[in-house]
Amino acid sequence: MSPPRILVHAGFYKTGTTSLQGFLSENRAALAPWFTYYGQGEFHGAGAKAREYTQTPLPGGLKAFRLALRGFLAAVPDGTDLVLSRENFTGAMPGHRDWLGRPITGFPCAKPLLRDLKKELFRRFGPGTQVELLFTARAREAWLRSVHGHLLRSIRLEEDFDSFSHHFNRLGALEDEARRLDADHIARIEDYADHPAGPAKAVLDLMGVPEEVQAELHPARRRNVGQSRELKAEFLRLNRSDLSKPDLKAAKAALLEEGT
Repeated sequence: MSPPRILVHAGFYKTGTTSLQGFLSENRAALAPWFTYYGQGEFHGAGAKAREYTQTPLPGGLKAFRLALRGFLAAVPDGTDLVLSRENFTGAMPGHRDWLGRPITGFPCAKPLLRDLKKELFRRFGPGTQVELLFTARAREAWLRSVHGHLLRSIRLEEDFDSFSHHFNRLGALEDEARRLDADHIARIEDYADHPAGPAKAVLDLMGVPEEVQAELHPARRRNVGQSRELKAEFLRLNRSDLSKPDLKAAKAALLEEGT
């Protein structure tokens, strides 16, 4: 049996990843003749281990990532091409803090994580396995604003956008980061804004799904849509307040509920 072709969508955060993953999950059965899809929640915790390793980059963390991947891959059957999508494969989301309290301002651990991911794929399927890396990307400022908004909602970030973005002065365009990480394919989400599949269209084309099949798939739904400027300002005000962690979480949840 010949080794499979494996497309790894490894990021980046806030570049339509949730929409892409939702689309592939919802259309999993229809896409089965071309590839088997694995996404969030299906990697035996490898994504979480990658995030933890970025925040505390010790050798044991990288080993834990490899072992989690190995456990996942042991259960993957032979005989089909694969698409794996998990933005955590590049580590923690930029803007989070490392173990010393410093902001993570890029993808400092992505190289060793992706190196070990490839090693585990070759270990499982053989050295002749074709592994390709796909990264989705978007305009730099739009991406930074999306990351900032996400963190305002999800953690106690107390910086406004100008202060937050200052940490990223040395980070270039996402396309440049993808090239640094030896990307085989880069898809700008702006190029897929009007397509029913959204950024998942890049995956469909790369995996050879015929256009007539693509036309019959369930369209992508927008997910993790950013909040309004007013809501972001309210999250920032709450983050700067003296609310306890549980009360802060409840206050944010109430605001999100009001907005739905």
